[in-house]
Amino acid sequence: MVILAADVGGTSTRLGLFDGERPRPRLRLFKTLATQSFPDFSSLVSAFLESESVDRAAFDRAAFGVAGPVVDDAAHLTNVGWRIEAASVATAFGLKRVRLLNDLEAMACAVPVLEDVELYTLQQGEPHPKGNISVVAAGTGLGIAMLHNVAGRLIPFPSEGGHADFAARTEREIALLRSLTVRFGRAEVEQVVSGQGLINFHRITHADGCHAGIQIASPAAPADISRAALAGECPGCVEALNLFVEAYGAVAGNLVLGSVSTGGLYLGGGIAPKILPALTTGAFLKAFSSKAPLDGLLSRVPVKVILNEGAGLLGAAVAALQDE
Repeated sequence: MVILAADVGGTSTRLGLFDGERPRPRLRLFKTLATQSFPDFSSLVSAFLESESVDRAAFDRAAFGVAGPVVDDAAHLTNVGWRIEAASVATAFGLKRVRLLNDLEAMACAVPVLEDVELYTLQQGEPHPKGNISVVAAGTGLGIAMLHNVAGRLIPFPSEGGHADFAARTEREIALLRSLTVRFGRAEVEQVVSGQGLINFHRITHADGCHAGIQIASPAAPADISRAALAGECPGCVEALNLFVEAYGAVAGNLVLGSVSTGGLYLGGGIAPKILPALTTGAFLKAFSSKAPLDGLLSRVPVKVILNEGAGLLGAAVAALQDE
């Protein structure tokens, strides 16, 4: 069995062909394409197959993780404007089965098959064998998913919790909340814990200008803020990253409480691996577990960073296997 899989993001899309080995499909071919360079998803898939000289008869099933809610096997991508329908893709490429799932749901599918070298442990914890697992990923946006433990089987469930209201805890977070409310009418969690969140924190920590000369209108601004903070180049950037890390920990703790994820918390997305020094200072875990009277429960939850950048793509392939 050969599986076509994709992890469709607002900026880039990872595509791959996998051999259907269990429990972890084996990657045979991989390519990343710029999502918005194509008018629609089918055009992007066609470009991938043509560039790699892939015969469409080589595979008969596919699974795609997409950055948006999936309803009735169709999805509107939140930041792209595409509509992807499983039935239309199946017809276009002659496939027996096409599965659409939220991108974080796909990442959650990868969690049970990830190897130790693909993870960084922030908190060893004591995983409960019958516990649920939470996955949260800060990147361009904020994705959330859960793995519910049902009779010993981990079942992935998507979430759009990144668009929930942000709950400020400190005076600095209240200042950010006020700023976001003035600008947008409400403050979403995603506007705080994401690349855009780093920029929003930067706005409130730089009344006297940025010593690192960062232009927040630049697409590279979130990465530049993190780099300047980790290098100690600018006190405002240092504070912005520290505030971001604390907010990330608090949001992650709320997620674990909401799903009673005693099996573990996994941090995916592009930001966490790049700011590991900031995540290991203790600020993340302090904000994560400061939830009295359940701080003891949170201190026992394993917390791990996913280092495999292709976890969402791998998870999509795992999801295709689950349909067998």
